[in-house]
Amino acid sequence: MLLDSLPRYPLATLPTPLDELPRLSNELGIRVLLKRDDLTGFALGGNKVRKLEYLLADALAKNSDMLITGGVGPQSNHARITAAAARRAGLDVILIFFGEAPVEVNGNLLLDQLLGAEIRYAGTQDRDETERLILSITNDLKAQGRRPYAIPVGGSTALGCVSYLAAVGELLEQLDALAMNPDYLFITTGSCGTHAGILAGVKYFRRALAVYGVTVSRDAAECLTRIHRLVNETATLLGAELVLNEDEIIVDGDYRGPGYARVTPEAVQAIRLVAQLEGIFLDPVYTGKTMAGLIDLTRRGKIAPGSTVMFWHTGGAPGIFGHAQDFQNE
Repeated sequence: MLLDSLPRYPLATLPTPLDELPRLSNELGIRVLLKRDDLTGFALGGNKVRKLEYLLADALAKNSDMLITGGVGPQSNHARITAAAARRAGLDVILIFFGEAPVEVNGNLLLDQLLGAEIRYAGTQDRDETERLILSITNDLKAQGRRPYAIPVGGSTALGCVSYLAAVGELLEQLDALAMNPDYLFITTGSCGTHAGILAGVKYFRRALAVYGVTVSRDAAECLTRIHRLVNETATLLGAELVLNEDEIIVDGDYRGPGYARVTPEAVQAIRLVAQLEGIFLDPVYTGKTMAGLIDLTRRGKIAPGSTVMFWHTGGAPGIFGHAQDFQNE
């Protein structure tokens, strides 16, 4: 199947900018560029907008009347974008979060409520229960005559990966215009779909580019397995040969801290640094930890002085408002 033949529901403002970060570059002694997927536009932006273009188009092609998805916590960026995409298309939406309802409603959860999403909680700290509930609720609704479309946590399916395969083509055009080939491409690794999509894109467009993932939720071994599976599924969907060597899947587990959505002091410092040097906001759950990794690796000499690093900003700034105490307690 040709990439351009896949149905796509337009949501994102594309292409997103590729910005130089001169003051951060000077601070670190490397050249840092930022791929601004925080500026995809729709519903306050982020990487999930690209994924929902393909997932929503598929849902509509199947005559669905509802989207059902979940997030590991109520500050899920994916849940916010899914709810907004459903409303744009005139669909109902159910969001499922693990744990219990928080005392305070802020950040992404507040936006979910403004969008009128039906929100349910798994009532357990087992994050896998969220995926199980997505499937069971979907099946229950089908039995009632509804036409729900289930989306896994993070939108990490082959269709979701295709969105970032296509995004690599967009990026390569920008890099070629600058006559530039970065030494590293830094990406946050969460549910693994964005990381897998970028790796698939590097293979699809036959370019040599070291994709360096920093995991913020799963351990590195689980990420490696998920990424390999998702790249294979993407290859099957497109009928393309996308063969990965084991050493091409790089996942660094040193910057996750105590767990998903548990903000680290290093992430807070990285967010402050980028904000004060460049006027750009990272988020505390994803890109803040990844930037903390980039800063640490650079300062320890693991990334050589003078290297060129492209950092893919996947958005998520609304999550800052759900973690205000972490910044006040720094």
